[in-house]
Amino acid sequence: MSRKLLPLSFTAAMMGGTAMADVPSVAVDIAPVHSLVARVMEGVGAPNLIVPPGASPHEHSLRPSEAAALQDADLVFWMGEDLTPWMTNAVKNLAGNAAITTLLEADVTFLLEFREGALFEAHPHDEHDEHDEHAHDEHDEHDEHDEHAHDEHDEHDEHDEHDEHDEHAHDEEGHDDDHEEHAHEDEHEGDHEEMAHDDHGHAHGDHDPHAWLSPENASAWLNLIAAQLSAADTENAGTYFANAASGRAELEALSAGVSETLDAVRGGNFIVFHDAYQYFEVAFDFPASGAISLGDASDPSPARIAEIQGRIREEGIDCVLAEPQFNPGLVATVLDGTDANTGVIDPLGADLEPGPTLYPQVIRNMAATLADCLR
Repeated sequence: MSRKLLPLSFTAAMMGGTAMADVPSVAVDIAPVHSLVARVMEGVGAPNLIVPPGASPHEHSLRPSEAAALQDADLVFWMGEDLTPWMTNAVKNLAGNAAITTLLEADVTFLLEFREGALFEAHPHDEHDEHDEHAHDEHDEHDEHDEHAHDEHDEHDEHDEHDEHDEHAHDEEGHDDDHEEHAHEDEHEGDHEEMAHDDHGHAHGDHDPHAWLSPENASAWLNLIAAQLSAADTENAGTYFANAASGRAELEALSAGVSETLDAVRGGNFIVFHDAYQYFEVAFDFPASGAISLGDASDPSPARIAEIQGRIREEGIDCVLAEPQFNPGLVATVLDGTDANTGVIDPLGADLEPGPTLYPQVIRNMAATLADCLR
């Protein structure tokens, strides 16, 4: 009888607790990425989730069980320090023997620049065709963000006056005077891109770290996850890649369904709590009008709040979206004196059961929340 068809506890008992010996121990930072890894591992094993549902990935204190999961891991999949800066040292110190996959640094990852302003243009990505989700297969000499061009950034630098700190540029350009260097231990200076700072001194990277909200990225990551797992567990490589292929087909169907949901409310204007959604906006051609907080979820200044309130009143914003992880009082302040609707959008799946079905449900729920708020 196949081991994969038996409950893990029964299999372990029958084989003296050694049945899972060859299955890697895997740790994953956030629930949506954990869901993708769980989808690839389905029928073989299950990964451990580090950031619990409902917690903000921008700020979290590692619990003993989560530290143990990192320490025991053979493989770690995480977004990177731009999303979870508090996790950087934990990955280095606790998972020193694990194979680390930093998704924001992977060549297959489609990246968008970090947005600073409170208000967005109707089509904020048009001026940078390197962010067009449909342009990934083109090797444009001006496209430093093309997923196929991460290893060739030096030859493009002369064409790009906006991106002096490519995520893969770890040489002298990291010391450019246009950005304050982010303080790390010496051993990290060559491993991470330089951090930019906003007007209030908040540190963040050049790229928006919420890249999992692009189903295109999720689809590419499924194959990357399968490859990493297969390298560590060749016996189950066929299952990993078959699961990845099935997952990609599911994401394609998901994207079509989400587009259909949003078609009913296209043209509606909405504001989000923090600037976490531009990958979703680009994927489904549904741009937000602004964000109350920056993409690092730092507290907005009074001037930023006033900007948002002005746009809501002057441009007839239909919807302002809160999040379960953050202070609802800020949304109430912004909504005061306006006729805008409100809803709660969740990019992490705080109320969902972690596992292989969480990721598609997160994307589906986001579209439904947005559509309901705009109706």
